[in-house]
Amino acid sequence: MTDREHLPHAPDDAVSARGDGRAGGRPPERGRGRVWLRRGQVELTTTDQRLLDSRGPTDWVHQDPWRVMRIQSEFVEGFGALAELGRAVSVFGSARTAVGDPRYELARELGGRLAREGYAVVTGGGPGVMEGANRGAVEADGVSVGLGIELPFEQRLNDWVDIGINFRYFFARKTMFLKYSQGFVVFPGGFGTMDETFEALTLTQTGKVTQFPVILVGCDYWSGLLDWLRTSVADAGNIDLADLDLITCTDDLDEVMRVLTDADAARARRDEADLYQP
Repeated sequence: MTDREHLPHAPDDAVSARGDGRAGGRPPERGRGRVWLRRGQVELTTTDQRLLDSRGPTDWVHQDPWRVMRIQSEFVEGFGALAELGRAVSVFGSARTAVGDPRYELARELGGRLAREGYAVVTGGGPGVMEGANRGAVEADGVSVGLGIELPFEQRLNDWVDIGINFRYFFARKTMFLKYSQGFVVFPGGFGTMDETFEALTLTQTGKVTQFPVILVGCDYWSGLLDWLRTSVADAGNIDLADLDLITCTDDLDEVMRVLTDADAARARRDEADLYQP
């Protein structure tokens, strides 16, 4: 049995945690951190929901201090698993992209190119674009990482993840993406993809992370968003036009690799200069 086969699996037909388990003959199931639940054990709310819910009885006053221990354990587990990862790039994009779709295949090609350049490929561990990037990394004998998350609906770590961590809390998971990646490559996606993209842009704009390229792949898809930032948002004075220089939009994987390697070289020069500061 391979390491990949040890990862928690859920049904391929994406049975909802609220479903009756008849679709595809598989029961509803959900990962809760490192625990996997099925049938009547599946809870209809997630750990994040319960943490952030201000309604209901006041027993949360007594429970929240203990939640800190669980949150701490997620950070400890993530740091321990990824401490020796080396250079890495996170690839984001829609979980709904089908196998064989041009975007899936482009992500797969990118995963292979990153692996051959010595980068680990980090994704959210789900299907679609994420699976394509993980698959490309494995096919090129690279390091393939998936950082999963507990969701109200079923989602499993894809079969091409070789180092997989399932998180309960989004903020712990986001920290791992940002701490261990040297850049983000973002394919077309929905709210989750945009959330991660703007998180990275905010931290770069405010100087919390440096030399951190954010590359959007698929300019037809992203052009409307970029036009809105360039006009409505910048014209209102809410960002500077120079802030848009933090974003590269391209359809060319050669340019993706060039931006990443240029950022690596700039980072190395900065680190060397810091080393010899008096």
